[in-house]
Amino acid sequence: MITFEGAQVYLPGEIAETNVTMDQGQIVDIGGPAQGDVIDARGLILAPALIDVHGDAFERQVMPRPGVFFPMETAVLETDRQLAANGIATTYHSITLSYEPGLRSVQRGREMMQAISDLAPRLTVENRIQLRWETFAFEALETLDWAMDAPLKPSLAFNDHLSMAMRSDGTVMQQRLFEHNPDFEVMDLNDAALFETRYRKHTERSGLNYDDHKQLVHKVWDRRAEVVATLQTVAAKARARGVPMLSHDDTQVETRRFYHNLGATTSEFPMTMGPVEEARDKGDLIVFGSPNAVRGGSHIGSLGAPDMVEAGLCDVLASDYYYPAMLAAVDRLDREKRADRQALWALVSSGPARAMQLEDRGDIAVGKRADLVLVDWPEGQTPAIQGTWVAGRCAYRAMPAG
Repeated sequence: MITFEGAQVYLPGEIAETNVTMDQGQIVDIGGPAQGDVIDARGLILAPALIDVHGDAFERQVMPRPGVFFPMETAVLETDRQLAANGIATTYHSITLSYEPGLRSVQRGREMMQAISDLAPRLTVENRIQLRWETFAFEALETLDWAMDAPLKPSLAFNDHLSMAMRSDGTVMQQRLFEHNPDFEVMDLNDAALFETRYRKHTERSGLNYDDHKQLVHKVWDRRAEVVATLQTVAAKARARGVPMLSHDDTQVETRRFYHNLGATTSEFPMTMGPVEEARDKGDLIVFGSPNAVRGGSHIGSLGAPDMVEAGLCDVLASDYYYPAMLAAVDRLDREKRADRQALWALVSSGPARAMQLEDRGDIAVGKRADLVLVDWPEGQTPAIQGTWVAGRCAYRAMPAG
């Protein structure tokens, strides 16, 4: 039994200076006397630990330089420690299952999922998987079946970066139609200059030379007529298993409606207001990237997370590509008075728990799992994590020199 004594505690509905006691992995008392081992938390914040629904920063541990791969176990262990140090007690590694070879290949994704499973007893936080499926990647279907039956239930995100890149030369990314709309305008496949511009990053990541990568893309694009039926089949399997589903980079109401009808009740990084409003109308949840909030807007010209938070049109902030961004986003949005601090903290705790259907965590309440963070947040200064507890177990503890 452990008691945090005298912290400013972020409770549902209020912030109160009080005691919180945990035992056997759960919160067992709030406001009572100190019991068991006591942690002096005076002057600190005790808040629900962070839940990250989409994070792919692990790719920098897997491939720290283009084409340079590190051992998978090393990458997983290092990533896990970074998560704990950033207050993230539950994470969904956004592992891309693509038709490309290299970093985002099905094989490498499966290797990482297997490594996470094998290393589970040595990991400090709860490492789950977001199956970031490129919907043209039929190569991934068997792996999707395997991964959806994992002991820790994954999530499934429908991605279609192929159609995004194949849009016509005159179509702005954020204005493209639903990818399977018959009027979707496709680029001239013989325009070598445009293809090279659109696919330079993909070619480097895949490890293929330009001509081989172009040939692969054209071959995969020929599957387009089969994609809708395939993703409908995959979605049905996910629904049967209770796997939470997300759509990704929605640009149109039609896009959001299509995925909602498949059971994807979360819109991840919507690019325009149409899908945001459609999600709100349907009661679906909306995810934006924490880096977007920290930087004050989208780096690709899509919707700005700060404005969406202020308008009440954001339910979740994800780390996206940088784990420290979650706490940094709460800090910046708090400084800008975009919402009150409790509402902001919910974007990284109870909101993600709702999106991922994790009813046992996300709030500090008796009976909830003791996923907690101690935060040092002096007035007007940048917050820092001093400790992270996962199901009552200390995953990270920092003791400042001062």
